[in-house]
This record gives sequence, structure tokens and C-alpha cells, in this order.
Amino acid sequence: MSWFRKKSRKIEVVPQDERHVRTEGIFVKCPTCEAALFRRDLEESFQVCTHCGHHFRLDARTRLAMLYDEGIYEELDAEVISTDPLDFVDTKPYRERLEQARKSSGLPEAIINARGRIGGHLVLAGAMDFNFLGGSMGSAVGEKVTRLIERAISERAAVITIAASGGARMQEGILSLMQMAKISAALARLDEERLPFISILTDPTTGGVTASFAMLGDVIIAEPRALIGFAGPRVIEQTIRQKLPKDFQRAEFLLEHGMVDAVVDRREMRAFIIRLLAFMMNPAITSAERTAEQKRHASLLQATD
Repeated sequence: MSWFRKKSRKIEVVPQDERHVRTEGIFVKCPTCEAALFRRDLEESFQVCTHCGHHFRLDARTRLAMLYDEGIYEELDAEVISTDPLDFVDTKPYRERLEQARKSSGLPEAIINARGRIGGHLVLAGAMDFNFLGGSMGSAVGEKVTRLIERAISERAAVITIAASGGARMQEGILSLMQMAKISAALARLDEERLPFISILTDPTTGGVTASFAMLGDVIIAEPRALIGFAGPRVIEQTIRQKLPKDFQRAEFLLEHGMVDAVVDRREMRAFIIRLLAFMMNPAITSAERTAEQKRHASLLQATD
């Protein structure tokens, strides 16, 4: 009896488009410790490596869902999008870059505005997304952040921004740089109204965003190892012709030198912000201020009559 028999049928060839490994996409390699991470475990840990604590970059909508109660929020100002005021062209027209960014990221703009509750407190938040042209700040981004602040003033709400940006958008020239002053002026009004502004800095936060609203928070929080600065380390070294300190422009370095108030793990961020809001948005104080404001308004009306 023969142990081996030649089969008449040949082995069927699998089509190229059907050739894939069954485990493809199930594991993710950590760029810091090179550990193989089970994707589901990574999602449950808010995209933080369970071995070394490396923080993967997140999209804007995921960040908002992580902060708001039960992940529920109302998206605002989705109709505010960038145009091409300068008819800018480099290797391709700016209009084409915008269209491509919208298709690849699934976002209308580099920032998403939202309204909802965090720990029961009314919060208006804006989350930037690095996937949309490097999270660059153009006229639309500046307008959306300004609207967020103005709406918070009218609704007596707290403001939170989550920065992830390469800076001002060069394709809009001076118009993008003007957004720095525009947002800063709106934040001055928010401060006069004694409403809190919490700024969260993620990797990376650079350029005109750092030079404006990102560093103007009443409380400035950074994620671990986030790159935060104005110009890049290489540009600075070439300019001053000196070797920069180790971990220069990293979140921990800025904390040591008083540039940020806290470095908080993403898994603890929501609880940390709720504690801040409980202190900064004390209902008794807010109610007392509103009552005092109403009395002042009534006295002014009487004086006018």
C-alpha cells in the first residue's frame, strides 16, 4: 500500500487581492519599546502602550468622545471651512490640498468644535487633528476657535482646546498669522468674564498655535513626551549653533522649567479635568456672580430711567 498518492487536481492559485495574513491589523508595534500590542487592548487603554506608556496620536473626534460624559457631544461650526483667498499654488493648488485633506481625514477642517458636559459641567471644546494638513491654523481654524470662545461667554461655559498642530498655515500667508491676535483677543474677553480656559497640548504642538492660544490657558496640561515648541529643535540648533539639552521641548522638560502646569497620562486626563472644573466652575460661585451681575444690570436700568 502506497503512503503517498499523487492527486490529479492541482493546487488552486489564490488571487492576489485575496492574499492576506489573517492576523494582519490585529497587532500594532509600539515605536518606542517595539512591543507587539493587541489592537483591542490598545483601544481600551486610549491608544497608550501598556508596556512603556507611549502615547499614540489620536484623531479629533476620538479625543472629544474620551472627554465628554458618555462620549456624547454636539458638533458645532462644521460649515466653517477654509477657502483659497490667495489662489496659492506650490507643487499643486491649495484647493486640491484642501479637498485631499478632507477626503483622507474625513474632517471638514483641522479643528472640531463641540458642546457637551464633562463631569456635569457645560464645556465647549475644540480638538485639532494633525491628519488635516498637519493641524495647521488657517483662517477657518482661527474663526472656529474664536466662535467657541464667544459662545462660551454667552453660555457661561468653560473652554477646552486640544492642540495638535504644526503651526500657522503657510498657504494663507498673513491671514493665518492674524488668527493668533484674533484668538488671543477673544481669550482676553473670556478672562474678563472669569470663565476658565484649559489648554491641552499633545504631540506635536508647535509654531503659531504655541505662540498664541495654546500657551494662554488658565491651566496648561501636556501629554507625556509631547513635542511642544515654536521652532523645531534642528532650526534652533542651526541658529544658535549650540547643542540643545536632552529632551528639549518635550513635555517633561517644559514642566521642569515652568512652561506647563502638569503632565498627565491620557488615561487619567478626563478625571483630572473633572477635578479642575469642579474647582474652577464652582456652582455656588457661578450662581453668586450671576445674581450680582443681574443686580448691577437692574441698578443701571433704574439709573437710566
